[in-house]
Amino acid sequence: MVQWDGVCEFVAVVECQSFTAAGRRLGVSTAQVSRRVSALEERLAVRLINRTTRKVALTEAGQLYYQQCRPVLDGLEAAERLVTNLQQRPMGRLLMTAPVTYGERTLAPLINDFVARYPELEVRLELTNQTLDLVQQGYDLAIRLGRLTDSTMMARRLASRRLFLCASPAYLARHGAPHSLGELERHNCLLGTLDYWRFQEGGQSRNVRVHGNLRCNSGQVLVDAALKGLGLVQLPDYYVQDLLQHGELVALLPQYQPDEEGVWALYPHNRHLSPKVRMLLDHLAEALAAPPA
Repeated sequence: MVQWDGVCEFVAVVECQSFTAAGRRLGVSTAQVSRRVSALEERLAVRLINRTTRKVALTEAGQLYYQQCRPVLDGLEAAERLVTNLQQRPMGRLLMTAPVTYGERTLAPLINDFVARYPELEVRLELTNQTLDLVQQGYDLAIRLGRLTDSTMMARRLASRRLFLCASPAYLARHGAPHSLGELERHNCLLGTLDYWRFQEGGQSRNVRVHGNLRCNSGQVLVDAALKGLGLVQLPDYYVQDLLQHGELVALLPQYQPDEEGVWALYPHNRHLSPKVRMLLDHLAEALAAPPA
């Protein structure tokens, strides 16, 4: 009978290129990963991985062993999915990541509703604006906004977002409203992480470089500055929609508003969607597509 102790840990180390990252992916300690890989090497009487202080490297035997083990583990995962599919209930742990503000305002309440419906599911939601490595860090899925650049991931569009250029009535009373993109240079533009704003002109996307006396990587800070009449701001709808509806901010240059951008769910290319991930994505897509109450 073939023994499987240490095989999952070995494959995780190879794919994560790190014992520490493999431990995070498997939900165990680095020491436990190291012990099980060492025990596997001792059982096979061959070194599979050369360890250095900075990286791990496969030996020839390790490369051959990995090539045989990966398809076997894929088959085991597929078998588990088939059994889980019969249950048709989300359960177990689901690790996902999303941008901070969009996650707090829009996604988290929907995810909380889903967990309340399926209490056997354990969701770990990491809110960060950093682009995390889903495979290396063991995430089941990520929510990303705007234009996608990672072609190694599978993507599903859940919803759309729009960018709005706006200002407070007080600012417009003092400085007037711009009527063209060229007039933006005469206004104080409140900036985020980029030094340009995106527009649509003549059917083509156009980036316009702008300047101002305040820059911050927090959209909420920029909203506060705009409400206090400090300048113009361009932000996604989930920051400003309610403020526009209540007249606290005024939308500007609607004729140059850029096209809608996607709200995307990404998951690793070599993984099939488990019921828990698929049902959560269906729940999010349905809720995000519904008109606001």
